Amino acid sequence: MNATATPPVTPAYSPGLEGVIAGTTKICTISPEIQSLTYRGYDIKDLMLNSSYEETAYLLLFGELPTQVQLCDFTTQLVSERHIPDAVLQQIQGFPKDAHPMDTLKAGIALLALYDVDKNNHSNDANIRKAVRLIAQTATLVAYNHRIRQGEAIIAPQGSDYSHAENFYTMAFGKKPSPVMAKVFNATLVIYAEHSFNASTFAARVTTSTLSDIHSGVTAAVGALKGPLHGGANEQAMLTFLEVKTPENAETWTREALAQKKKIMGFGHRAYKNGDPRATLLKGMRDELIAEIGDAPWVHIADTMENIVVAEKGLFPNVDYPIAYMYYMMGIPTEIYTPIFAVGRIAGWTSHVVEQLANNRLIRPKALYEGPKDRAFVSLSSR
Repeated sequence: MNATATPPVTPAYSPGLEGVIAGTTKICTISPEIQSLTYRGYDIKDLMLNSSYEETAYLLLFGELPTQVQLCDFTTQLVSERHIPDAVLQQIQGFPKDAHPMDTLKAGIALLALYDVDKNNHSNDANIRKAVRLIAQTATLVAYNHRIRQGEAIIAPQGSDYSHAENFYTMAFGKKPSPVMAKVFNATLVIYAEHSFNASTFAARVTTSTLSDIHSGVTAAVGALKGPLHGGANEQAMLTFLEVKTPENAETWTREALAQKKKIMGFGHRAYKNGDPRATLLKGMRDELIAEIGDAPWVHIADTMENIVVAEKGLFPNVDYPIAYMYYMMGIPTEIYTPIFAVGRIAGWTSHVVEQLANNRLIRPKALYEGPKDRAFVSLSSR
């Protein structure tokens, strides 16, 4: 009597790797059940309200919040690394003016790799030095490219009396931000700095798991961030507010969009089903902007849309939703939103690259084949 054949087991598959654990990290924890986000064990609320971007970047890279002496030394390093080589500047000045800002950022980071003093040194200490360099230089690349695209003269990096946030804002927009704007802008960079195994960070880790260099990993991350389902959502959210135009149009526009099953950018997040804590925290800061620059229609448009989408679809705003109109209130044009995301996230990307290389294993998942099987080869003459 023949035993009954055991049917083949179909391997488990999760589209988009949702819920799949792809590695371990000591850098960031997301707890969607309690709407919590921590960097190295510190709650994002505490960091956003009390920490400078420089402190947060140090924490991500080194695992601990810096002492006053350590922060002073780290800040001095960042300031000293703000300049980019003249050869790189000449190249980006020749980029097409209609090139996507994220493409010019990718190219700029790839160029920096050619001139980095540690380019042939792949030790942990060298990678830390390159990470610090990239944190400083990414801000410069984005600011320079923005000025060049606008046909305006570039503004050199500022000195140590300018924080990282103040330096970037001044270089990009030609004026030092007010204390309130500097505070809010710093908070957005802190919030953007890290978010575990998101698409761009995972792209960086996959790339460097081959033992490629840190600049290659960051270049891959920038490419992933360019997509509207990741970094580009903030720009798309603001374009939606501009399309709605007035608070009076918000309800009709939103209900029509929902009826047409149109995707409204800035809502929903793979990691947060009951609300993005970053969005909630930033929304709490907008009154400071309103008190300084006056009310703005975008705030009321956003609130109306949010109320309807939450009630009708159960979708909550993600971090890109409040940042979209808060940046616009600060005079930041939409085309530079996603590059600014990179200015913040570079600290997280480089920290993950360093962590990946410190205990590396090539990231090489399997795929579930769904194509045709057992096909007989037919010669070219018989096809």
